[in-house]
Amino acid sequence: MYKVTKYPHGTFSWADNSSTDPDKAKAFYEALFGWSKFDIPIDDKHTYTMFQLQGDNVAALSDMLPEGVPSLWFNYVTVDEVDPLAEVVTSNGGTIVHGPWDVFDSGRMLHIQDPTGAHLGLWQAMTHIGAGVINCPGAMCWNELLTWDSAAAKSFYATLLGWEYDDMDVGGAQVHIILNRGRRNGLIMQMDESFGDMPSLWQPYFAVADIDASVASAENLGGTIVIPKTEAPGAGHFAYLSDPAGAHFYIIQLIQAEPWVE
Repeated sequence: MYKVTKYPHGTFSWADNSSTDPDKAKAFYEALFGWSKFDIPIDDKHTYTMFQLQGDNVAALSDMLPEGVPSLWFNYVTVDEVDPLAEVVTSNGGTIVHGPWDVFDSGRMLHIQDPTGAHLGLWQAMTHIGAGVINCPGAMCWNELLTWDSAAAKSFYATLLGWEYDDMDVGGAQVHIILNRGRRNGLIMQMDESFGDMPSLWQPYFAVADIDASVASAENLGGTIVIPKTEAPGAGHFAYLSDPAGAHFYIIQLIQAEPWVE
């Protein structure tokens, strides 16, 4: 397991699920990934459920969704300071959806939408750094932007977060590996007509030990297999799933997990 105590500026650090059916979703993820959970009261009506893997925080789930919005996974990037980035977002074609605001004593957050329409959280950590373990079965290991304008997305995030990119062609698709201070930090992929009317969006990958067993388990637990087991050359095999409440995410059996060096 790769333990984390601090995330550098510009690094993906957390993902949480906002669900239209939190009870079904929680049972699904506990069984699929072997997660335990505990609930943190937000107010009289809502809770924030923290998922843990062997005692370390790995992800979370809540029922806080605007009416009419489907279940979804939301991704976060750690930054040194949230407030100065608000102006950078708006001056480079992005939108401030909410914030900045303090999330109790956990951290300070800014919810943004990039120029291509994808939503993302910027997180200034206080008591909550994000995931305490990554890049191992049951933990987040990758984050990916599917976008209709990869050039605009690359430019926006390079200015906002200082990201650099390793551009390549994979099976005719344009993909851009995100590099943050030399560390591989996710991927931006250009969508084409085969994606239909899917909006631009960020999504997490969770590592699994056995892709075949995990796909079968997800289906038995009430999930949907959107893209079956597929090879990611040089990385491993992945599948694209949705949970029983409709939130989409990836699982991947890695050939070799990237070590975490602080």
